[in-house]
Amino acid sequence: MTERVRTTEHYCTFLSASNAVVMTTLQVPPPIARLPTVRSRRLAFLQIQRSSKFGPPPVTMSSSSDPSLATEAPHAAVTAERKLNIDLQEQLPKPYLARAMAAVDPSHQQGTRGRDTRGMSVLQQHAAFFDRNGDGVIYPWETFQGLRAIGLGYASSVGTAMLLHLVLTYPTQPGWIPSPVLSIHIKNMHKGKHGSDSETYDTEGRFDPSKFDAIFSKFGQTRPNALTEDEINTMLKHNRNMYDFLGWSAAILEWKTLYKVAKDKEGLLQREVVRGAFDGSLFERLQDSKKSS
Repeated sequence: MTERVRTTEHYCTFLSASNAVVMTTLQVPPPIARLPTVRSRRLAFLQIQRSSKFGPPPVTMSSSSDPSLATEAPHAAVTAERKLNIDLQEQLPKPYLARAMAAVDPSHQQGTRGRDTRGMSVLQQHAAFFDRNGDGVIYPWETFQGLRAIGLGYASSVGTAMLLHLVLTYPTQPGWIPSPVLSIHIKNMHKGKHGSDSETYDTEGRFDPSKFDAIFSKFGQTRPNALTEDEINTMLKHNRNMYDFLGWSAAILEWKTLYKVAKDKEGLLQREVVRGAFDGSLFERLQDSKKSS
């Protein structure tokens, strides 16, 4: 039997079985021809590996291209009148995340600079200014002293202190027995949160940056970062919850008092002033200013 063997670019393998010869031809491509194929496969593998590690590139979509992101409804005129800041996420990291101890906004992304939070929530920090002896319990005479320290009149301080303690004393008590001296316990301050408010404090006393920003995007028509007295009145009416008479009254008392002691010479309540009221740093500044004058 004649055996034929190719000598160029082929290797021949002979297998003998039952006097039969089976020839299997294996073609070996030149080494140089394989290099691009191996390299391209390796690059493709690395690209797939990188894509699986880092995920697909982020897709951005504006409210104009996605109706689900719209903040205004054609048949709800109030949504066009009370606008939201659609760029807040670009101005402040995670504005939807309520901060436990810092009152943050785009200009104060770490909260009030140099402020010692003492491990308290923003709501507790707000109330702690009136705890004049620092024992964690606020008594009516301490609230009176605090109101006087920030510049409120004598009669207004007496009336405001009594109203606040009548409303807040029982919800903040550690037990079921009411306090005969109308004390307020700071550790339970979140239980005293009322309705019909701006919702800047959440139900645990954290500070919600998006709700704080909405105060000015919705109602700051004269100045983008300030409120006039009329705009405050509009806000108070807009925030009313149905039949929440206690919440209405509490919100009016708080905002009217704040406007009275902290408005500027133009009759405006500035954004930084309001932010400072939420974490209590404003009260300390007003007290220091009154002492030095």
